[in-house]
Amino acid sequence: MKRVVRFITALGVASFTLGIVISLFEKRKDKTDKREDHHPFYGFYEAYFKRPLDFALAFLALVFLAPVLMVTAVLVRVKLGSPVIFSQERPGKDGRIFKLYKFRTMTEEKGADGKLLPDEERLTDFGKKLRSSSLDELPEFFNILAGDMSFVGPRPLMTEYLPYYTKREQHRHDVRPGLTGLAQVNGRSFISWEEIFSYDLQYAEKVTLRNDIAIILATVSKVLKKENIADASAVEQDSDGQWYVQVNGRKLRLHQPLNLERRNIHAERDWQ
Repeated sequence: MKRVVRFITALGVASFTLGIVISLFEKRKDKTDKREDHHPFYGFYEAYFKRPLDFALAFLALVFLAPVLMVTAVLVRVKLGSPVIFSQERPGKDGRIFKLYKFRTMTEEKGADGKLLPDEERLTDFGKKLRSSSLDELPEFFNILAGDMSFVGPRPLMTEYLPYYTKREQHRHDVRPGLTGLAQVNGRSFISWEEIFSYDLQYAEKVTLRNDIAIILATVSKVLKKENIADASAVEQDSDGQWYVQVNGRKLRLHQPLNLERRNIHAERDWQ
């Protein structure tokens, strides 16, 4: 047992040290990429400790969860086919585009017109289980290791949403996007975009170890209880065009894609 503890400790120290070295190289590049109105670091944790800690924890997670990753990958291959990994471009820190990785949860079924069927028709029972357990998010540990993401931060959104941010909302990109975030533990899909951005900015303006730990603990609790998870196959639309889902007998409203909600707003006047 002592040898196991020593091995884990040594592995943790080594990965954290490597994280510090990588972080120093990344900081040199960040100096030339930041916008002029970029928020300054809030404190020591954000400036020097958060990135090495992310690297170390992601490395350890990939080592110890390797069997889970392998089993999940095999099940995805058997039940959904190839490719096993879903990738999509998302904006990250300072607006830099990166590829987000997840396990696939939907089939590639197409209609008579050759186009993919709606998400709710392609989402399988197996895919629902992956999403409700958050196992589909595990490949994002590689994004964290690469420095594209952090364990905690604003969730990376679609690149199509970028033209619809207000100037203030663009500051959500002052920090790395996260595997989980303040908005995710305060409603996720069941709150408005304005509330989501408010939580994102609240986090980006005050990044602390205490806040990160609180968000991670709240996330673990919600994953275990399977809270704030919208089942795409159970989403309905009412006569007013609003999307909602029934959860435990309650009718909860879902926000629409940002580009749909804000498309009728004059871009120059309000969103740029």
